[in-house]
Amino acid sequence: MALDTHLLEYLLRLADSDLVLAQRLGEWVGKGPVIEEDIALTNVGLDLIGQARLWYGCAGEVEARIKGTGRDEDQFAFRRDAHEFRNLLLVEQPNGSYADTLARQFLFDHWHLLALRALCGSNDARVAEGAAKGAKEAAYHAERSSDWVIRLGDGTDESHRRMQAAIDELWRYAGEMFVPDAAEIALAEAGIGADVRTLQSAWDAAVDAVLAEATLARPPAGHVQ
Repeated sequence: MALDTHLLEYLLRLADSDLVLAQRLGEWVGKGPVIEEDIALTNVGLDLIGQARLWYGCAGEVEARIKGTGRDEDQFAFRRDAHEFRNLLLVEQPNGSYADTLARQFLFDHWHLLALRALCGSNDARVAEGAAKGAKEAAYHAERSSDWVIRLGDGTDESHRRMQAAIDELWRYAGEMFVPDAAEIALAEAGIGADVRTLQSAWDAAVDAVLAEATLARPPAGHVQ
């Protein structure tokens, strides 16, 4: 029962981060810099909504095991107060300029991809199955956001300035992605959840490689909170 309680919380964190980021991306619909990019960013948001639905479905099943009845995806998504959401702080940050949106996406995408790949080995079959599907989409998301960071960072003086400012501003939220609480640690020890502490070195390597190609400076270590 204790593991189920932790798993419910964990699934909601995964789903909430996907949903909130998708809603942020939805604010760009019809406002993208070019129509092709408008469509591409919308598709990323739709991918994230699909992943959120899957995790909410799993959460409902776990909640039913705990309480005898479980909420459905709409109840989780639309019938909770703001303080009940468990998403990463990074994903709820304002869209700002297009550089801000893409920097936020870039930092999340590389963590998301690593987390989903780790979850592919979960002892929980539903979690492993959902992660395997999501990882394929996340790989594309990470490639796409990386390309844009490079394109803007190594572009004009103005695009470089904006992307560097966006990375500097959002970097403070990256640390949260690698600090597990007791529930996450318990699930990782049980082979169900991902141990995010083991993901940071790979995240650092991937992010640093992109920043170098984009001629962007990595914010100092003290910048992460």
